[in-house]
Amino acid sequence: MTRTKKLDLVFLWHMHQPDYRDPDTGEFTAPWVLLHALKDYTDMAAHFERHPAVRGVVNFAPILLEQLDDYCRQFATGAFRDPLLRLLGHERLDALSPAERALVFEQCFHANRATMIDPFPHYRRLRDLHERAAGGGLVALGYFSGAMLADLLVWYHLAWTGETERRGRPLIAELLAKGEGFTLDERLRLRALIGEVLQGIVPRYRALAERGQVELSATPYSHPLAPLLIDFASAREAMPGATLPRAPRYPGGRDRVRAQAELAVSSHADRFGATPVGIWPSEGAVSAPLIEVLAGLGCEWVATSSSVLENSLKASSAAGDPYHGYRLDAGRCPALFFRDERLSDLVGFEYAGWNSKDAAFHFVAQLEPLAGAGETPLASVILDGENAWEHFPFNGYYFFEELYRLLETRADIRTTTYRDWLAANRDSLRPLARLVSGSWVHGSFSTWIGSPDKNRAWELLCAAKQAFDAARLDAPARARAEKILLGCESSDWFWWFGDQHPARAVSAFDALFRANLRALYRALGEAAPQSLLEPVSRGKDAAGPVATMLRAH
Repeated sequence: MTRTKKLDLVFLWHMHQPDYRDPDTGEFTAPWVLLHALKDYTDMAAHFERHPAVRGVVNFAPILLEQLDDYCRQFATGAFRDPLLRLLGHERLDALSPAERALVFEQCFHANRATMIDPFPHYRRLRDLHERAAGGGLVALGYFSGAMLADLLVWYHLAWTGETERRGRPLIAELLAKGEGFTLDERLRLRALIGEVLQGIVPRYRALAERGQVELSATPYSHPLAPLLIDFASAREAMPGATLPRAPRYPGGRDRVRAQAELAVSSHADRFGATPVGIWPSEGAVSAPLIEVLAGLGCEWVATSSSVLENSLKASSAAGDPYHGYRLDAGRCPALFFRDERLSDLVGFEYAGWNSKDAAFHFVAQLEPLAGAGETPLASVILDGENAWEHFPFNGYYFFEELYRLLETRADIRTTTYRDWLAANRDSLRPLARLVSGSWVHGSFSTWIGSPDKNRAWELLCAAKQAFDAARLDAPARARAEKILLGCESSDWFWWFGDQHPARAVSAFDALFRANLRALYRALGEAAPQSLLEPVSRGKDAAGPVATMLRAH
């Protein structure tokens, strides 16, 4: 009798935003945590809630959750450090300062035109009016009334509201139908509703985890590029000719990675009531020394991308494919899982332009040839759970409805989690003789090291870490300094530096990186180097389209 071909499928949705708070004032310098929480973290939870037979892994970076907690405190106290939330509840928008007006006009059209502005005639009209007047500069924009600013602030937050929230919140339906002339009371009611949405995010995911539908995993605390913290030379495993920073290594890097991972485990347990079983390392960046660190913390699985597996198999002249779990030959290490890059990229970059039903059927059709009649293969679809959906109509609502509904009907495709897969299949892990260091971007670390700007940023960080190591501080002062150091070690700074990104985006991240380094020196009681007064990177000469920036956030 022929056995039915079967396939195990793991979705891993990665949620991450860097720390956008000014290290001196705590003011949010960018709204992306709020916006993605309001639009994407809510919708992604709702898709699972509507389809209880579909299972998956959701990964949260702790620095994102910390900022989400911060927003919840702002709503609880009414002391808003997000400037646009403050302005949403401002009593007299016609009395705003020029800087406040400029902020509204600069920020409140940051949305995908085709899917988030054009479908709403009133929002589209505001954009068209602004574009016609923008040529006249601040003087021309100064003629816009407080009523227009009120409408723009409301539409901005409505556009960034998740589709599932629009369908379940009467106030949102009321405001969408009204379209213009929003009152102070309506703005305050909308702001209060946003607070309710944000305050419900962690409890919703915790409930999904407690009933076993979702496995929650973690990332080292501030999303560091851990293999590079341990050893810059790891970059040359996939890029033999890479130019590295002048500093031979990041001082005490292995201990810093361990501290970042330990903090991630403890903060995850505090929020979700259980320690994470597995780790999605920042940017899927792995190396053999990182695996050793994570193994020492009891981590049971790590995921990265198939390009890393390809490099690793080639280095040891071995055969294999990403549709299995692996383990390094040496000792008891975490299981290694590898992302199917083609399947993941279809979801992240292609299906937004497809009919939702066609996309769902096409996705499942790509899975069918992978199924096995003997050993059941495991396919891993891993991508950001926040950045792709603004390119889909209705924030991907119908795509997920069609895809999850279709998967629920398939007896031959079983959605699962890495924790549950390991519980049943640990003995089937395949040996991997060598792990070549790399990430989910081109299988290398080229996005974070190797260019003059990126290397200079590493050198500035190394110098600050040397000052940290040499400082004599009491315990409270050292704890404050270490908190700032965690943020300085984020991978996001290095990702943005270079000439591949628009100047205005690079400038914002450059300024925040240097502000964090200066804050670290102040916490150490030292004067910051003069070099921190000059930009590390300037990006492209001309700003790219907003949609390009949004995709990276």
